Amino acid sequence: MAEFLYRVGRWCARRARTVITAWALLLAAAATAFALFGGTLTTAFSIPDTPTEAVTEQLRDAIPEAAGGTGSIVLSTANGEAFTAEQRAQISDLVSRAAEADGVETAIDPFAAEAERAAQTQAVADGRTQIETARTELAAAQTQLDLAREQVGDSPELDAQQTQIDTGLAELETRSAALEQGATLLELAEGITMVAEDGSAAVVSIAFTEPQMEVTPETKAAVTDLFDDDPIDGVEADYSSDMLESVPSVFGAGEVVGLVVAAVALIVMLGTLIGASLPLLTALVGVGVGAMTTMSLSGVIDMASVTPVLGLMLGLAVGIDYSLFIVNRHRRQLKEGYDLDESIALATGTSGNAVVFAGATVLIALAALNVTGIPFLGLMGSAGALCVAVAVLVAVTFIPALLSLAGMKILRRSERAARNAEHPTPENATEVKAMRTPSALLRVLVGIGALVVVAIPAMDMRLNLPDGSSEAHDTTQYQAYATVAERFGEGRNGPLLVVATLPGSPDEATAQTLSVQIAQALADQDGVVAVAPIGASEDRTVAAFQVLPESGPTSEATEALVHTLRGLDLDGVDSIGVAGNASGNIDISEKLADALPIYLGVVVGLSLLILILVFRSIFVPVAATLGFVLSYFAALGGVVAIYQWGWLADVFGVDSPGPILNFLPTLLVGILFGLAMDYMLFLGSGMREAYAHGVPARLAVVHGLRAGRSVVTAAAIIMIAVFGGFVFSHSAMIRPIGFALAFGVLVDAFLVRMLIIPALMHLFGDKVWWLPKWLDRLLPDVDVEGAALERRHPHVEHRESASVS
Repeated sequence: MAEFLYRVGRWCARRARTVITAWALLLAAAATAFALFGGTLTTAFSIPDTPTEAVTEQLRDAIPEAAGGTGSIVLSTANGEAFTAEQRAQISDLVSRAAEADGVETAIDPFAAEAERAAQTQAVADGRTQIETARTELAAAQTQLDLAREQVGDSPELDAQQTQIDTGLAELETRSAALEQGATLLELAEGITMVAEDGSAAVVSIAFTEPQMEVTPETKAAVTDLFDDDPIDGVEADYSSDMLESVPSVFGAGEVVGLVVAAVALIVMLGTLIGASLPLLTALVGVGVGAMTTMSLSGVIDMASVTPVLGLMLGLAVGIDYSLFIVNRHRRQLKEGYDLDESIALATGTSGNAVVFAGATVLIALAALNVTGIPFLGLMGSAGALCVAVAVLVAVTFIPALLSLAGMKILRRSERAARNAEHPTPENATEVKAMRTPSALLRVLVGIGALVVVAIPAMDMRLNLPDGSSEAHDTTQYQAYATVAERFGEGRNGPLLVVATLPGSPDEATAQTLSVQIAQALADQDGVVAVAPIGASEDRTVAAFQVLPESGPTSEATEALVHTLRGLDLDGVDSIGVAGNASGNIDISEKLADALPIYLGVVVGLSLLILILVFRSIFVPVAATLGFVLSYFAALGGVVAIYQWGWLADVFGVDSPGPILNFLPTLLVGILFGLAMDYMLFLGSGMREAYAHGVPARLAVVHGLRAGRSVVTAAAIIMIAVFGGFVFSHSAMIRPIGFALAFGVLVDAFLVRMLIIPALMHLFGDKVWWLPKWLDRLLPDVDVEGAALERRHPHVEHRESASVS
């Protein structure tokens, strides 16, 4: 591979304009594909084969009108007073127009619904009065009949009258039972209100014809535009998260700040504006090709809004780092007296070979997200892998072309002058001393202790998807959530859809009786505020209920309630299922949590195999892998402390702490593993090379650390800057991902790779490089740093004057 990349680098350097043109055409093609075929992104997530998905499918077949997606429009008066008659009329008009929009099943007028509820309540009261009056009349008739029997005895006429009275009483009992069943249902549903008690807020419920995941942004916009385009004087309209496609911007102010910090790090590292601009330029080209290619597929693939942003995040970070490794190697060789073309080719064959290996490691880890069996997560991994693959290709082709055009200007003037000296001074010529053993022991204890302490909050981690409460407080989604929680209760933001399957095909009376019994059983559960029947199948074998929890959709109490309801065993009911957005998010979180140990095991196993192959050692892979595990849990601990517990909330813009994004832990495994192996590779390979050349084991650790720490430090700072830029994104999903990656890189690069691992290697000395002989014979020789290539292409002490100018 190293020899092949050497030739690639030399060819690209000699045909620089051709290579640059080719990448420009690829970028233009990706942009064209995105413009022509790019579709819409979604903020909804679903996983097949979950209990919620099964209930939704059952509803789609049995009660289609109850299986569609839902959303809410929250209306409130600006002055806090009750709605006026004119405002009510205007709202009712907008609701009736919304009900006629394409893709809308029903739009419920809150005032009409409350009026209907009041009418039903009055009808129950009137019915009870009528029944009591009829009972009184029948009782009087029975008294008269009894007196007549005493006077004249039995007669056919009196028997007929008795039959009429008995029939009337039976009918009254039937009517009374039905009336009381209706009264019970009304009473159980009292907590599900559409208008606030003080009349200053109302909720318009929208039901769509398609399931939640299949409701198009155009359908939602057709409804919200009605309220936006025809505002009501003195009335504010806010929309729930279900009504809006809050797609995060691909590039914002935070990301720009991150790039500026990365540019400063590059200038400090490379010393010239030209040198610093090359990794930035190549990263932007690579991420443009990768991200726009990914987004061009959104027209034919259901793609989560975070998917292209993840590709952008990864593409920028690894694109800058991979190019930096090659540019830094090229600069070092030029300062040692290499000719320009010779240096470009050799840098591509050596550092470029390491870049390919490192990139392949990240790519494999991301692609392995598909083994979780979770489609949207696998797609994220594939999109990230594509961007990483493009970043590697850019680094080994585009960078050599740009280095050729940059010539000697990649060096500072002082470095070019030193290059002209008769005997250039090699870098790292200072004396190297091994670290002291007490110092090494202290580093290990302090480093591991710090990581364990930081990781402690991860033990309290709760997973869910963000809802309106986690949005920025100035957004309409948060305002809608807060208004509903304050005026109608937390549970109104996440109602549950409970579906009961009844045996056989019961008659109408039996089905009604069972419906009341089921509703009462649901209402009797702890944490349930109200229950209302919302429909039944034509054959009356399936009944659906809306259950209003006491707590919000992401609370532990709601999660416990979902499991409690699913576990109910009711007489006369075959099964109880739960669906709805809150239930779906709980199912997704649990399935992701179940998949995490398997994926973590795959990644840890992959880590051991790769590192054994590279370092031909048992100790180094085990220590490096355990270090990754520590970094991973430390990163999760930081995320929990800030985004769930609310520590430093003001600093990181966390308005409402809550559960952690449910797919973040799994995603973090793949990305952080790949980056951790990058740093281990660039530091450890220098240690291995020094040891292979006869340097004592403990001294080899310092040799490798000194050789790689500057570039790894710069690379880590760049990674932290790029990922950190996403911490201040407006998207509640992007912010914790950016922080987790930035903090994970921070602890892994500076605590694990440059503090703990070197200290451990010092403590174990020669045992670090022990490998069973049988395994040594089986393993292929993987020359990651291209040492064999350097031996095949030794440096010639010859510099033409033209190359120095």
